[in-house]
Amino acid sequence: MVSAGKSADVVVVGAGLIGLTAARALAAEGLRVSLVGAPTRGEASPASAGMLAPSVERSSGPAHEFAIASRDRFPAFLDALRDETGLRVPLNRLGILQVALSSAGVKGLKKSILPGAEWLNDADLHKLEPALSHGLGAVFSPDDGCVDNLALLAALRRSVAESKVTEVLEKVVSIRPSLSGVSLVTDAGNTHSADKVVIAAGAWCSTITGVAFARYVKPLKGQMLSYDLTPIRHVIYGPRGYLVPRESGHTLAGSTMEDVGFEVETSPEGIAKVTSVAAEICPILTSLPARAWAGLRPVTPDLLPLLGTDPSDPRFVYACGHSRNGVLLAPLTGEIVADLVAGRRVGFNLMQFRPDRFQY
Repeated sequence: MVSAGKSADVVVVGAGLIGLTAARALAAEGLRVSLVGAPTRGEASPASAGMLAPSVERSSGPAHEFAIASRDRFPAFLDALRDETGLRVPLNRLGILQVALSSAGVKGLKKSILPGAEWLNDADLHKLEPALSHGLGAVFSPDDGCVDNLALLAALRRSVAESKVTEVLEKVVSIRPSLSGVSLVTDAGNTHSADKVVIAAGAWCSTITGVAFARYVKPLKGQMLSYDLTPIRHVIYGPRGYLVPRESGHTLAGSTMEDVGFEVETSPEGIAKVTSVAAEICPILTSLPARAWAGLRPVTPDLLPLLGTDPSDPRFVYACGHSRNGVLLAPLTGEIVADLVAGRRVGFNLMQFRPDRFQY
């Protein structure tokens, strides 16, 4: 395994979607890249639903513009991955429906319609989604959708494996500045060094010593279900949760938000809540068996990522804390990381993402 000595131009810490997209983008710059991260139970990337919903889970200001830009990169991003790997990643851009199931829901949703969305009456909703015949109407956001996050992970892993990225299946436990760059120590006792480091360790960022702003990222558990039936074509938001169709013939239902540290077990209470959400939105799912799991979202106090360099030490580049939107923001985050490491001008306003913003 790697011992002390300059092992790369840049080390990416974390091998989820954000780490993989960053490593891929950096390798395309011609840099020597090491990707250091061990598979960990409860990781958000394989546990998520893959929603691309910036029009629904809306941020404010430049953060919203960033989310829209990342969503709109997906078609070209996935085409490039297919060219590199031969793997097709299913992308659903049919739009998202926020369904009203009560008169109060109709009133509330009609008041909240934002530019780019439209109201569908009950008849129009039923034409689009016959399984929602009990729905009283819906807000339709036509440009949103979902991506198969498991297929995306597989394609990114193959892309990185076929590039010149050095992959190390170990967990980083500490990072410190060195005379020539940064030095990292793993749980196996191995040392890696590089000119710069990218912090992309998801919910586990705060467990790495020497990373100044990682303490602002905490895990929040989300419990999910998967049904072996796809009665819907669109991503559907209900009053208390959502359903996501898969091309593979499954429907995902979620989700909870639980502050329980790094506990990743499902619970009867959590699964009961998600089961109720699924039945409320789509009654056809009521009597079907389902597979359950949980994942840990890397959440910041304002639900926006830490993305940028440490103002006191530009050798540290942050790309973590993406909260509920790691899948959505992955393509553009990878581009931004490559710009930051290369020292280029970044074409987006990152002020809302400043890693040190919670200090003030």
